[in-house]
Amino acid sequence: GENGEAVQLKENKMSPEEKATFKKGWDDNAFNQMASDMISLHRTLPDVRDRDCLKLEYDVNNLPDTSIIIIFHNEAWSALLRTVHSVLDRSHPKLVKEIILVDDFSNKDHLKEPLDAYMSQLKKVRILRGKKRQGLIRARLMGASVARGQVLTFLDSHCECAKGWLEPLLHRISLNWTNVVTPIIDVISDSTLSYLHTSAKSTSVGGFDWNLQFNWHPIQKRDIESRKSDADPLRSPTMAGGLFSINKKYFEHLGSYDPGMDIWGAENLEMSFKVWMCGGTLEIIVCSHVGHIFRSRSPYEWRRGVNVLVKNTVRLAEVWMDEYKQLYYDRINNNLGDYGDVSDRKALRQKLGCHSFQWYLDNIYPEMFIPKNSVCTGEGSSNSPLPMCIDSSTETSTLNKPVGLWPCHQQGGNQLWFLDKNGRIRRDDHCLFNSRGTVMVAECNEQYAHQLWVYNKVGW
Repeated sequence: GENGEAVQLKENKMSPEEKATFKKGWDDNAFNQMASDMISLHRTLPDVRDRDCLKLEYDVNNLPDTSIIIIFHNEAWSALLRTVHSVLDRSHPKLVKEIILVDDFSNKDHLKEPLDAYMSQLKKVRILRGKKRQGLIRARLMGASVARGQVLTFLDSHCECAKGWLEPLLHRISLNWTNVVTPIIDVISDSTLSYLHTSAKSTSVGGFDWNLQFNWHPIQKRDIESRKSDADPLRSPTMAGGLFSINKKYFEHLGSYDPGMDIWGAENLEMSFKVWMCGGTLEIIVCSHVGHIFRSRSPYEWRRGVNVLVKNTVRLAEVWMDEYKQLYYDRINNNLGDYGDVSDRKALRQKLGCHSFQWYLDNIYPEMFIPKNSVCTGEGSSNSPLPMCIDSSTETSTLNKPVGLWPCHQQGGNQLWFLDKNGRIRRDDHCLFNSRGTVMVAECNEQYAHQLWVYNKVGW
């Protein structure tokens, strides 16, 4: 694993005991814990910064300090400790005021007295322990409430900070207290723990769809043309939310996170909309790199019977999206559920004098597909005694696969489609296309003739 290299394990050559350990590590963490445990807690990483970034110099005496806030719940020992040591090993001591580990009610023995004993040796680390399981949002609020640094830096508990990661983030905030910044988030493989870095030119910026799910997009042409150097920050309409830095006073000025949101989900979009609409700037600082283990599933269980993500997202839509909230409600068949009282968050928006969501779309995310600008909207159905409708998700896992058919239910959701002015049948950034006679879903592209459809006056 040194220098970010992969750890190759062959399960077919393991003993029964090793196979059991290997499987348990995957089950508990949704990544290869056995590989993680074999890697040094201080493993080396290559310097992944672009050439233009290496030319930049920072005066640490004129930069604000930061509190690093890391939330964990039943995290693997090696992954958590490697996260902490990567901060300490690759950050100037003057810049790290403290590292706050917030334990979201873990029940693993290694995260109790052994963790206390280990971290007591590291002067800048302190542990806060929740008395009940409360989730990422409220755990972060707990950490932020006691932070003593001028800047709050949030990290996940399975990260590795690369060389020179911190100075560019703090420098940008030092220029303007309303700058909210994220590093380039590099991928640490969940199976081999290899560190896979992204260059400044090929990085992506954040977006979202009308299901209000975060997604990544290529850098827009207008942003490419306006940049003077590969080291320049990138404006990003949204952020992934796991890793970012923000001036502590500005975080409080914006009302921090919505405390009415549960566990996790939609808090990243809420913060993104709020920053842009209320006078701030959200940027990706391409000279800062932090690796993150991306997991294909969550290894944790939550209480059943409550759709937390829908509750949080409805709160987001009610407060920040004005008339555009209906686009999301159409996707969930207008089943809003009990999303609680949002009057205080609406009052906050009014107090801050924030822009409208239309302003955000026009000025920050003009590339966003707006369904109301479509030629027509509705279901794509067959003309038969028992009509069948095109019924497909447009998630990444369904791309380039045949669309599904299902009895028409006239409730929107996966049967809701839009015909845009360019002749494409789409939902958000995904379009129907003809692949040798089979209708499939793919990324929309104006250059592809096989995504173009002709709609006549009788509805065909």
